[in-house]
Amino acid sequence: MHCPRCKNDDTAVVDSRLSEEGRAVRRRRECGKCGHRFTTFERQELATLIIIKRDGTREPYSRTKLERGIWLSCTKRPVTQEQIDRLLSRLEEKWGANKKEVASSTIGNDVMKELKKIDKVAYIRFASVHREFKDVEEFKEAMNKLL
Repeated sequence: MHCPRCKNDDTAVVDSRLSEEGRAVRRRRECGKCGHRFTTFERQELATLIIIKRDGTREPYSRTKLERGIWLSCTKRPVTQEQIDRLLSRLEEKWGANKKEVASSTIGNDVMKELKKIDKVAYIRFASVHREFKDVEEFKEAMNKLL
């Protein structure tokens, strides 16, 4: 593992423990050159999971891509990295259970349900992109359902 500060590849694991309800391993590492400490996570890879997009195209699942979208909806909200990690781990387990492909609409709807439990503003932000609100009326309608 390369040090994020000096790019040296001589790093050592200082501490290791289970995380995300046993779905990941959290490791504290220390660089042998500059002494910088950083955290890494080891998770089961869902390499075989394929996403079916709205236009019918298929692409491999990317946790990073989905997490980026979720964080955009959580900007300046009291949401923690731990909450997002747990959310993603639960949903990945659900999507990966005996499935090779999952529709992007299923992913979006599942993320919306989970965000609604965490933060209502983040939920509305995510929903506005996922549902492609065309105008203010659609936005108001979603808000009224929420309230």
